[in-house]
Amino acid sequence: MEKKQGFFSALKEEVIRGLSPSRSRTNSPGRARSPIAILLRRKKSGHNNYGGAHLAQPEPLIARYGVGESLAPLMEGPDPDGGETGDSKRLGSALGQWVMGQLSRTPSMASLSCKRSDLRLLLGVMGAPLAPVQVCSTDPLPHLSIKDTPIETSTAQYILQQYTAASGGLKLQNTVRNAYAMGKLKMVACEYETAAKTVKNRYGSRGAESGGFVLWQMNPDMWYVELAVGGSKVHAGCNGKLVWRHTPWLGARTAKGPVRPLRRALQGLDPRTTASMFSDAKCIGEKTINGEDCFILKLCTDPQTLKARSEGPAEIIRHVLFGYFSQKTGLLVHMEDSHLTRIQSNGGDTVYWETTINSYLHDYRPVEGIMIAHSGRSVITLFRFGEAAMSHTKTRMEEAWTIEEVAFNIPGLAVDCFIPPGDLKSGSISETYELPQDETGKSAIALSAYHAKVAALEKAQDN
Repeated sequence: MEKKQGFFSALKEEVIRGLSPSRSRTNSPGRARSPIAILLRRKKSGHNNYGGAHLAQPEPLIARYGVGESLAPLMEGPDPDGGETGDSKRLGSALGQWVMGQLSRTPSMASLSCKRSDLRLLLGVMGAPLAPVQVCSTDPLPHLSIKDTPIETSTAQYILQQYTAASGGLKLQNTVRNAYAMGKLKMVACEYETAAKTVKNRYGSRGAESGGFVLWQMNPDMWYVELAVGGSKVHAGCNGKLVWRHTPWLGARTAKGPVRPLRRALQGLDPRTTASMFSDAKCIGEKTINGEDCFILKLCTDPQTLKARSEGPAEIIRHVLFGYFSQKTGLLVHMEDSHLTRIQSNGGDTVYWETTINSYLHDYRPVEGIMIAHSGRSVITLFRFGEAAMSHTKTRMEEAWTIEEVAFNIPGLAVDCFIPPGDLKSGSISETYELPQDETGKSAIALSAYHAKVAALEKAQDN
């Protein structure tokens, strides 16, 4: 028992020192240091209950650290030469130092100039996308009813009940007050296709950008994610009332539309929110995914939400989410969402953007009784089309990730950790800003003109 507490004390100190969301934003203007960091550093008494964590090779960790022992200053994380030593496999602090090390990594100027546009597109589209609709994870799932209920709806409710049971059960999931996950990922822009030619990444997987991410969640509906890839960082969060996002090229801004969950959390990390997301879905059939028979649930975004997410000349026409649940295990093994945006430029040309994200979830393992997907990959396709066939383009990107650590009910995690940054700019931002800039120049001008008109009208009303 003493060894277990000593290990989690060491893990807690590493998490606080390198990965606390309050630490990553203490330098924001107008933002004081969060008092939760001080609370977390207080020595816990022997009666505290620590949330469990899934760690690679737990036995050597527990045996290595005892009560009162400190972490030895070792070179940890990915070896620059590609090799691994026995001590470097300690994920409790190694991955934390490695993820934070991505923030200070300075690539060469030649590499930066070649990959800047690709990296911006990768992070903009794949970094922190949101789920289609607003949900509350604490709301109960609909009661399974067959009478006076369409067969598509009642079948979907039954599939979700099976999914909840396979994920650990609703009673166990309701005991989770907050959660933490940390992982590694690789992103790559595979190919760019036009009506005349197709350009593929000549480096293949060797040209992928490596990085890491940390995700914090807390009831009700609060989350914070920080993702570092290729020397750039994207972080986003939600305090339950608004969603904000910070990128190096746009700064910190609020997101359009209602409060929505982070899509990355639905990728096998938060089964309760996933079940709530599909609570209004319908079962539309079956399909085999990677040799596994699955039920298909379809969720369509309501018109009110689409209108709230649209802005000026950019109108989101539809956003559909498909969930593929294994008939054998009951777990979510594949997720696909697609949204279509129509942009009317000043010149009168109408351009359509269709963004499709296919995510495959693998390696489900229990963490304190809750099934978590510990690896997966996503394939993202951006398809631009309009009235002129020669203007059609298609961009394909991929992301592969692994989950290294998961913990529930982190002691000391408070609401202060999810406060928006002090330099948050007024006014929300449209989702079209993350599309390739060379393809949306006219659209950006149209959006800027729209913002100018809105500002002029607001000023006139104030006068």
